[in-house]
Amino acid sequence: MKIAVIGGTGLIGSQVVKILNASGHEAVPHSPSTGLDLLSGQGLPEALDKADVVVNLTNSPTFDEASLEFFQKTMDNLLAAAEAAGVGHAVVLSIVGADQVPGLVYYRAKVLQEDILKAGSVPYSIVRATQFFEFIDAVLSWTADEKTVRLPATRVQPMAAAEVARAVADVAVGTPLQGTRDVAGPEVFTLDELGKIALAARGDHRTVLTDDSAGMFAAAPGDVLIAKNDAVITKTSYRDWLTR
Repeated sequence: MKIAVIGGTGLIGSQVVKILNASGHEAVPHSPSTGLDLLSGQGLPEALDKADVVVNLTNSPTFDEASLEFFQKTMDNLLAAAEAAGVGHAVVLSIVGADQVPGLVYYRAKVLQEDILKAGSVPYSIVRATQFFEFIDAVLSWTADEKTVRLPATRVQPMAAAEVARAVADVAVGTPLQGTRDVAGPEVFTLDELGKIALAARGDHRTVLTDDSAGMFAAAPGDVLIAKNDAVITKTSYRDWLTR
């Protein structure tokens, strides 16, 4: 099976390509570094030539209002090219609970991306994942200073990027879902608790202060970022991941 992986040189995409090729498929990474511009559509016909599946792992460069235009343009271009090329399956990576957090413009943009995919003529699958372990340090940095890190008590269920990639690869080689598959980590934390674990693991003695107005995830109420009962639950715990 020939699979075009758009965003195939990034954190998730590079691992998806490796998994698929190791399984005997022909997975080809595409990104600006390979000559693909998804915003303009330049390079798309070549990237999708003879592809059975296209996996879209590109991400908006910003989390603000510009992300709406980014996902609108890139998905319109991708679906038009996929239809013209006769691609039989389009896969997109999204976020668990994205439709439950209208206060976050980036999450609204991801829902827009999903809706465009659903409305298209190409058979599709959506993989919704929870937050990645790899991004925890970035989340901490948003509301940190030299002495403290302020974090909300938002409930999260993070997972390893390697297991996100595995979930995407599994869906890519399967029958189109014409729906969504959720995948999540094995543990639920409050974000402030997760911050304390992360800081302690690297000997960072800053104090974590619970502040339910701090950072992007303050807009996520209750359990909206927690996977539901039909989700695929991965195996790697955060503490185990930290020791690798």
